[in-house]
Amino acid sequence: MKRLARSLYLQVLLAVVLGALVGHLFPATGASLKPLGDGFIKLVKMLIAPIVFATVVTGIAKMGDLRKVGRVGLKGLLYFEVLTTVALAIGLVVARLARPGAGMNVDPATLDTKAIASYTNGAQAHGTVDFLMNVIPRDVADAFARGDILQVLLFSVLFGAALAALKDKGRPVLELVDGLSLVLFRIVGFVMRLAPVGAFGAMAFTVGKYGIATLLSLGKLIACFYATSALFVVLMLGLVLRWCGLGLFRFLRYIKEEIFVVLGTSSSESALPLMMRKMEKLGCSKPVVGLVVPMGYSFNLDGTSIYLTLATLFIAQATNTHVTLVQELEILAVLLLTSKGAAAVTGGGFITLAATLSAVGNIPVAGLALLLGIDRFMSEARAITNLIGNGVASVAVSRWEGELDQARARAVLAGTVPDEVEPANDPEPPAVPAGLGLHG
Repeated sequence: MKRLARSLYLQVLLAVVLGALVGHLFPATGASLKPLGDGFIKLVKMLIAPIVFATVVTGIAKMGDLRKVGRVGLKGLLYFEVLTTVALAIGLVVARLARPGAGMNVDPATLDTKAIASYTNGAQAHGTVDFLMNVIPRDVADAFARGDILQVLLFSVLFGAALAALKDKGRPVLELVDGLSLVLFRIVGFVMRLAPVGAFGAMAFTVGKYGIATLLSLGKLIACFYATSALFVVLMLGLVLRWCGLGLFRFLRYIKEEIFVVLGTSSSESALPLMMRKMEKLGCSKPVVGLVVPMGYSFNLDGTSIYLTLATLFIAQATNTHVTLVQELEILAVLLLTSKGAAAVTGGGFITLAATLSAVGNIPVAGLALLLGIDRFMSEARAITNLIGNGVASVAVSRWEGELDQARARAVLAGTVPDEVEPANDPEPPAVPAGLGLHG
């Protein structure tokens, strides 16, 4: 009982099981518990923008070298592009081999598209220019109010660069932001105590609303997606971690709390603040974590990428829509752009899929109705894969930049060093009083 009282991941796991039971045994009650999950996610999202701002600003200002900031950002984007392209390609290959939609013989004209109207009405493909222009906020307050991570990240990079350029003159502001980050992470600690409540409500709603029977009717697609996501994590991300000198399964055990929080809430954003903190404690460079993890929530959605290609071909197979190899490559090219705009929140992948089908044109958008009942179940695997991918990305870019404390990382993953012990590779600004830094 003492271990349960102290362990967040055990509490969340128990809450997920109880939520599933309540949703199955009392569907109406389970469906009515949706506000518990939504409320917890809103509490976490409330903190994401200021935490990204504080972490990125202090990381860049302490780094001092603006050329290094640009170098880290470019390395991160290159890593994201390679890994998400591989994820898209793997989803495409699995869909071709497993053919989860074959034999369903669904007539698109018979599908009820009313339920997907909210997704398809606003779903449209955005060009590269539109996407880049959207990164620039109308004003700073609007970016923070809407919690747009990329817009907040852009402002944070500019703010941190300005502080670095001011040097000693900007030190009072740096100390203020650094102290603010301590307060924000303390608030995160308070909010995460509610994670079991949020996980219970979200899981009870999912099972109560859609029912476990929904899983059985489209089980082949769900099995393909979960197996493909697991394969990607073990092979691709495991290979990346091996290059970094670390083991995958020890890494997964290290972030088990974050994984269970995401499992319960179906949103990788619910674990973003904890993930940033964990990666710093692991031995990753703080400036790298501050840039790579927030960027990854828009550019490095590995699980969403697998889902998009797999679901696109599933709809084509289920509706007997012939897709040539050239058209599959076209789908892959479209997804290379649309997947980068996929939000890391529940339903983001579904919205992006609607936009992709609208852009491709030959696959009926009405086929989305086939996925509506199971999308919530699949979003859990999407979010967990995205979370793991962004954690591995921060390790990989830190290693690439030569700022991964491998000895500390191995010790933390082996359990010989408590992860509460602060890393020694966080660069400190000159003359900043002790105790004001994020690591204290």
